[in-house]
Amino acid sequence: MRAATLTAFGSPLVVDDVPDPEAGGGEVLVEVLATCVPPYAAEVFSGERRYPLEPPVVPGVGGIGRVVSAGPDATRLRAGDLVWCDSTVRARDDALTPDITLQGWSSRGEGGARLARYLHDGTFAELVRVPTENAHRLPAGADPARWSALGVHTIPYGGLLAGRLEAGETVLVSGATGNLGSSAVAVALAMGAGHVVTPGRNRAVLDLLADRFGARVSPVELTGDEDADRSAMAASGPVDLVLDLLPPQAPSSVARAAAMTVREHGRVVLMGGVGMLGGDDLALPYPWIMRNSVTVRGQWMYPRTANTGMIRLVATGALDLAPERITRFALEEVNDAVAHAAAHGGPFDRTVLTPAG
Repeated sequence: MRAATLTAFGSPLVVDDVPDPEAGGGEVLVEVLATCVPPYAAEVFSGERRYPLEPPVVPGVGGIGRVVSAGPDATRLRAGDLVWCDSTVRARDDALTPDITLQGWSSRGEGGARLARYLHDGTFAELVRVPTENAHRLPAGADPARWSALGVHTIPYGGLLAGRLEAGETVLVSGATGNLGSSAVAVALAMGAGHVVTPGRNRAVLDLLADRFGARVSPVELTGDEDADRSAMAASGPVDLVLDLLPPQAPSSVARAAAMTVREHGRVVLMGGVGMLGGDDLALPYPWIMRNSVTVRGQWMYPRTANTGMIRLVATGALDLAPERITRFALEEVNDAVAHAAAHGGPFDRTVLTPAG
């Protein structure tokens, strides 16, 4: 098969013939039709983000494909089925605290690294093998390129599930003008949020969010003054849930200002990259958390069941993918795709690699 390989950090991806993967028991072999290229992929491949990838590796974080073959333990999947391949792989030998790897992308701890060495390669290839439980069937007729945005939307969906979002609640999305943050706005509204506060510095993107979603969105243009920004974000009323999706370059003061808008007994979910590249810690005040009975929790990715929920949201039209901008690249154009994704990482802008054509 043809695949794009990262041979070393800082080097362009190399497209070449490599051996076909062989799926064993408990695995599925999938022909990759479409996979989203994250806007920060160039930062991963350069080594700037310090992801624990071990080159040479075929990268790629999930995708849409057709089942080529399924193992004997698969009771529903059949060859030809259109599936979403979830990259979040969990070890099967510890149900309470399983080691996790993002296949072809990242991992957590030594156990996650061991898992990544086995399921080493991702979806920047014509074929990929995935655990049986990571292949989720899609509705017939789903457009692979458009549905590959599941790789974006399922992440904030996992954060909103972790925050126990209820219908009619007010959500503040910290980092709302980014690729993941804007997705969180759309997903929160699709889940029934009554109101979403969208802070950010990019006025054009704030206006875009307001135009698309109307009165249920309250844009807040940030100034950099922590106290003033906190007051502005809280001005539209009590915030039930704060979801932080700020990138590693964001200062912790921005995340703190957003978190401290939450009401008494409110919830804060941290999913972004603040602090990954150094800098000050978040430093939320102990007395404020305790006296206001605020729940603060981290969430890395999402539970396996989130895939089914997200597919339902899209299939029923609750989350509309039609307005999203899709730019397709063939596998041979992978380095162009990475550069395009870096330059077009705004709201609802998807760079899609189509390995199998």
